[in-house]
Amino acid sequence: MKQHLQSKQIALMGMLMALQLIVTRFFALETPIVRISFLFIPTVIMAMIFGPWLTGIGSTLSDFIGIFLFPKSAPYFPGFSLSAFLTGVIYGHFFYRKEITLKRVIIANVLVTFIIDLGLNTLWLYMIMNKGMWALLPTRLVTNGIMLPIRIIVIYSMGQKNVLTQKINQYVIK
Repeated sequence: MKQHLQSKQIALMGMLMALQLIVTRFFALETPIVRISFLFIPTVIMAMIFGPWLTGIGSTLSDFIGIFLFPKSAPYFPGFSLSAFLTGVIYGHFFYRKEITLKRVIIANVLVTFIIDLGLNTLWLYMIMNKGMWALLPTRLVTNGIMLPIRIIVIYSMGQKNVLTQKINQYVIK
């Protein structure tokens, strides 16, 4: 199925990518092994509007641009871009053109938390830092254990706001 983006949808994608970049780079609590941010909010909005593949691509581009515009002490590592892509695909699969139910929100966030955050991202950190994966896991388990219910509550609340969903539905690719 071909998707044709209108200029307002392209502009909205760019704004959501910029919002991802800002939330990740400027409004996140970050240590070498843990990042606490609300990156999931623009990613979920993007997923609701653009679907899995475009959200994955947009999230990857946002990550890539962010690394080069606002570099941190660590060099670019493509694994985190893959994680951004897969997170966008997962959220897009669960939220694009679908009702935001509590069950759907829980499943999507459990998948993102365990496969991406605790799985792949911990593996990437292990590869970069050469520290034992089991040494990284306890801190990451606590952080993700705190963030999982926060993500679920925020995303479910976003899906229940009629004004927000009506505005988002104006831009959904048909």
